[in-house]
Amino acid sequence: MREAFGANILSGSCRWVEPPWKSLLSNKTILAVLWELYPGHPNLLPAYLEPGRIGGDHVRKPRLSREGANVSLRKMAGAMISGGSYGEEGYVYQSLASLPTFDGKFPVVGSWIVGGVAAGIGVREDDTPITRNTSRFIPHYFE
Repeated sequence: MREAFGANILSGSCRWVEPPWKSLLSNKTILAVLWELYPGHPNLLPAYLEPGRIGGDHVRKPRLSREGANVSLRKMAGAMISGGSYGEEGYVYQSLASLPTFDGKFPVVGSWIVGGVAAGIGVREDDTPITRNTSRFIPHYFE
């Protein structure tokens, strides 16, 4: 939206498949806001905008990154950092919930809801705990 063409997003007759308001939900700042509103909720991980508020293993995520870009897993045993061009906008610091491993692979399941109905899932799997846009991906849709 900050690019030169960004001013044209809301003008014209273009019909968006993914509405621009969805960018609010993909901004990782929402993780810290939800934790502030509902601290201790069993479906949330502690998340903050300031570094140093999480004492143990945690993840540092750029607020506006996608698909694992510029993510840092910080464990007592060391750190793993993915590359990318995000981070200028700031970071969110979130407690680490380690992914399960199967045969040395790290899968993540994502879901799609269309019109309030489950429409499909996707399994993204990588050889590292940071899944990215180059990770293996298998979509499934429901009929």
